[in-house]
Amino acid sequence: MWPVFSIGVLALSPLSLVLAEASKLENSTLTLGAVNVQGSASGPLSTNSVLSSIDILGADILEKMPVNYSWELFSRAPGVMLTEFNQGTTSGKISFRGFNGEGEVNAVKLLIDGIPSNSNDGNMPYMDMIFPMELDSIEVVRGTSDARYGLNNIAGNVNMLTRTGGDYNKVRLRYGSFNTQEAQLAKGVESSNWTQNYFFAYQKSDGYRNHAEADKFSMSGKWFYTPDDESYRIGLIARHYETEAQEPGYLAEGDARHHPEMTNRFNATDKGTRRMNQVSMHFDTDLADTLAWSAKTYINTFDDRRWTEYWRTSSQQERDTYETQYGLLTSLTWRPDVSWLYDFALEGGADVQQQQNKSERYRTKDRVRLATTRDQRFDFDTHGAYVQAEIKPVESLKIVPAYRVDRIQGNFTNEMTNANYNINDYGLIKQPKISVVYSPWDIVSFYANWGRTFQVGAGAAAYKIPPRDTDLAPSINEGWETGIKFTPADWVDGRVAHWQQEASGEVSRRLNDPSGESDNVGETRRWGYDLQINLHPNDRTEIWIGYSWQYSKILQPSATLPDSKDQEIDHIPHHLYNAGVSYDATPALQLTAWMNGQTNYYLERENKKGTYGGYVLMNLGATYKVTQSVSVDLQLKNLTNRYYEYVWYDPDGAQASLHSPGDGRAFYTGVTVEF
Repeated sequence: MWPVFSIGVLALSPLSLVLAEASKLENSTLTLGAVNVQGSASGPLSTNSVLSSIDILGADILEKMPVNYSWELFSRAPGVMLTEFNQGTTSGKISFRGFNGEGEVNAVKLLIDGIPSNSNDGNMPYMDMIFPMELDSIEVVRGTSDARYGLNNIAGNVNMLTRTGGDYNKVRLRYGSFNTQEAQLAKGVESSNWTQNYFFAYQKSDGYRNHAEADKFSMSGKWFYTPDDESYRIGLIARHYETEAQEPGYLAEGDARHHPEMTNRFNATDKGTRRMNQVSMHFDTDLADTLAWSAKTYINTFDDRRWTEYWRTSSQQERDTYETQYGLLTSLTWRPDVSWLYDFALEGGADVQQQQNKSERYRTKDRVRLATTRDQRFDFDTHGAYVQAEIKPVESLKIVPAYRVDRIQGNFTNEMTNANYNINDYGLIKQPKISVVYSPWDIVSFYANWGRTFQVGAGAAAYKIPPRDTDLAPSINEGWETGIKFTPADWVDGRVAHWQQEASGEVSRRLNDPSGESDNVGETRRWGYDLQINLHPNDRTEIWIGYSWQYSKILQPSATLPDSKDQEIDHIPHHLYNAGVSYDATPALQLTAWMNGQTNYYLERENKKGTYGGYVLMNLGATYKVTQSVSVDLQLKNLTNRYYEYVWYDPDGAQASLHSPGDGRAFYTGVTVEF
């Protein structure tokens, strides 16, 4: 709490009152690229009100990035780690703040147009539904101070916002290495009362490695209505996504280094299919001049089948997951005129999220079932409520106290034994939070925050299944952050932050366990520093630099793994970095060069199996505007053909490290037409 307290004392000094009139920096958010600002000043408190390390990526830097999956777009976001499995439908994911992307602890809440979009285990498969040209912006919120969300919001959240409104027709065609073929079509229709947005995308690729073909398509529609008096807005969003992809499997270390494009013979029938749907209703209205109400309701469906064999001594598994999620989110925002405050807003919100889940696993041979190893049905429901205030005693000081409470309910049935079990009684999960930003001058603001988030078991680990017969407590994740956002000149801005998070009793999913249980990691600590600088030395040049130093330690391990005490958590590199430059050589030609990388990580929690995973990747791009409505772009990824890989340790089958090589040098060309 000392950063919050010290900034609060400083803010009340006479100097702060004198300089209040000069204050312009009121948040800790950095924006990259162009972002459309929508909504009214009386609506819900925006993401900018979360006084943490926040980045907003605009559509102009996203829509032409050469990616096969949308999680790759986050290579432009500083401090975000990309975990590249490269295994068909299980392609990869994002993580940050010292959490890894293994799927054992999924610490990032995903939202698409404000709709919760994590699967039951906290993973983010729904992210694959979104293609670059559909996006308007991406918001990345780090830390523990955002009270709007509960479940999965352990280290922060990501909101992928798609285009709403506008009159446009855009087509993008792309072709490149590994026989990659892609088409995206976006259309917007806007009238005085209606906005309509339609999107369609298809992509096919043979993949860098053998037996890595992937075929997918996505489509969506958005319809919003606003009456002439603008007293309310109501809308419907519908999305559908399908994919089928082969899995090249994991290689022994020697094979991966010398023959990265190969696949094992025993992976010949490994593949996955995935179908997802998301339908949501949105409603916003001003009940009075100072009172606004917002509500969203949704249904998500997830149908996933995967056949995978990790090693030649293991059996092939069929993993089937079926999920249906229902939910409602609502908030009421009050902005009264308080004479003795510079500004004030009070917001209360509530959400209900219900899940009906089915998890099945089979031992198979060439995708033919031989035995059932898992047949589980379980309901998992969360109810949450929060209240937060935005208080500005003077123009230069903003304080955001908040409090959130969540409760978990559900039941579990093992269909193989017809046994039923209750969920752990986690009680009321209480999460106090407070944030402060002090902006004494035009050129700098100081911010700090403190808060608590939580983790509960996923899948079977959330229920009282023997031999466990007592209720487990949630793991409380307590974190703080202090930082400086600076704009010393109109051509440069940046942010420096120091942060720490501690978990009281972290649990880790057993990814290859038929029962779906978890291991107790124990008490953990994560901490680090983030640096970000954006430079605009002239109208033709843009430079960005991002660097994160992060560290982790197991403070008090579980009894099952005592040798992990004082060791690092697996798959967390100490350093993450990205940098790039964009230069307009002529009014029609833009040249871009960028890089991203990370250092090595340990493979397991005892830190005995070596370190792997470090890389530096260089990329080049060029976009030429043929006419006002036609542009052509060239992208060269992994310029130096650098070998890089994802690595994990298999304690069951190979009893050694297993490797998934990343793509080699790749060249893509695209054409974008607006009409």
